[in-house]
Amino acid sequence: MKDSNNNNNNNAKKRQRKPEGDGDSEADKEPNNNNNNNNNKKKTKTNTKKNSKNNSKEIKGILTSFMLLEDEEKREQQELDRDTNEDRVFIDSNHNQKTKHMVDYYYSNIQDYCTELDQLDRTKRKKSRLLLAGAVTAATATVADEEDKPTSTKTESAASVNHHRRLWVKDRSKAWWDECNSPDYPEEDFKKAFRMGRSTFDLICEELNSAIAKEDTTLRNAIPVKQRVAVCLWRLATGDPLRLVSKRFGLGISTCHKLVLEVCLAIKTVLMPKYLQWPDDNSLRKIKDEFESISGIPNVVGSMYTTHIPIIAPKISVAAYFNRKHTERNQKTSYSITVQGVVDPNGVFSDVCIGWPGSMPDDQVLEKSALYQRANGGLLKGVWIVGNSGYPLLDWVLVPYTHPNLTWPQNAFNEKIGEIQRVAKDAFARLKGRWCCLQKRTEVKLQDLPVVLGACCVLHNICELRNEGMDPELRFDLVDDEMVPEMALRSVTSMKARDSIAHNILHHGIGGTRFV
Repeated sequence: MKDSNNNNNNNAKKRQRKPEGDGDSEADKEPNNNNNNNNNKKKTKTNTKKNSKNNSKEIKGILTSFMLLEDEEKREQQELDRDTNEDRVFIDSNHNQKTKHMVDYYYSNIQDYCTELDQLDRTKRKKSRLLLAGAVTAATATVADEEDKPTSTKTESAASVNHHRRLWVKDRSKAWWDECNSPDYPEEDFKKAFRMGRSTFDLICEELNSAIAKEDTTLRNAIPVKQRVAVCLWRLATGDPLRLVSKRFGLGISTCHKLVLEVCLAIKTVLMPKYLQWPDDNSLRKIKDEFESISGIPNVVGSMYTTHIPIIAPKISVAAYFNRKHTERNQKTSYSITVQGVVDPNGVFSDVCIGWPGSMPDDQVLEKSALYQRANGGLLKGVWIVGNSGYPLLDWVLVPYTHPNLTWPQNAFNEKIGEIQRVAKDAFARLKGRWCCLQKRTEVKLQDLPVVLGACCVLHNICELRNEGMDPELRFDLVDDEMVPEMALRSVTSMKARDSIAHNILHHGIGGTRFV
């Protein structure tokens, strides 16, 4: 029993000792682990230092390579620049040498050429002096012989001289013009050809003589003033192409074109100040009385209208000259310029404004005209110019009522103002009927067209003042589109004055409807 107890105690002691032994082993292990970690850290630091040294060496090697490459490129660029400069210097020297040689060559040639010209000039002067001396001698001998010859022989020699002179121009037939220019030519045929009688034609020739007359030269005879005026009038009256005018008058095409422009310019310069001007005070009083007798509207000094003249499509600003209304009506693209005119009761123009593009409405053409500027300056204070519905109502422009549902006074006013407006429209119809060049597209350039149109207006006035009747066959139906302006009423004073005039027309029975 004692032995068993001793054994149990020993076993218990052993069991108690075993944990103590285990504790000692773990304590021994911890220092070992710390030592291992320290060794690893040292190794890592050593490796890091080695790697950083290697990287720095590689970077230094790369930088060194870059620097070497850069130095090499600089050297190559310097060599290239040096070669380029050498080439440029070489080329410049060659160019300068070539230029010098060329200049020397041409200079020597020019000197030789000038020397030859001087020699030729001296030779020609010598020959001309010899020829002149010979001609003088021959002329003296001819005169002496002519004095001894009979009259018939002298006539033949003069004819031979004239025949020799005509060799300088192309021989064309002038039979038609010679027939028209003869005193026996019928007056009716002359008037049909030139739109005026012979007396009016002679008056125009006399007025323009100082402006268009030319002198004869040694090579050809000058075209007479009458023929110059006739070419222009025929061209304006018929609108025929220049080639037909050339054949009829026996002149060149370019000559006919030049004559038309010269005569038109002379008409504008010489005759327009005399036959187309704003009336003086005495004439204005007569015009007021005549218009009032026509319509019952007082203080009317003119009837205004704007028409369009067809033209060939211009090369510049085509859209500005495009006439939309004429294109829509005729189903054909149309271009035009405008002619605004003010006429007296007899249809004589007292003011014209020519040349504004056909796309502009009547009110804009009026604003661009010199008449508008003069009116704003006080020229038309207290008087009226009557226009159609295409014009605005201004302090001096009287237009009809355009709004719907008109009253009796307004209808009566429109009826009477229409009679005044008809005077201007009929005048423009006679203008276009008499001068047919205004009905068709002309060959005249756009910049020359205002001169031609102004000449037509002046010639119209001369015919009207001298009571030159117009052939009924020449009657022209005038069609122009009226566009009511956006601001049709621009004067409150004129609105009240128009209402007052309409009231007076109705209550005095002038408008055909008397107020009951």
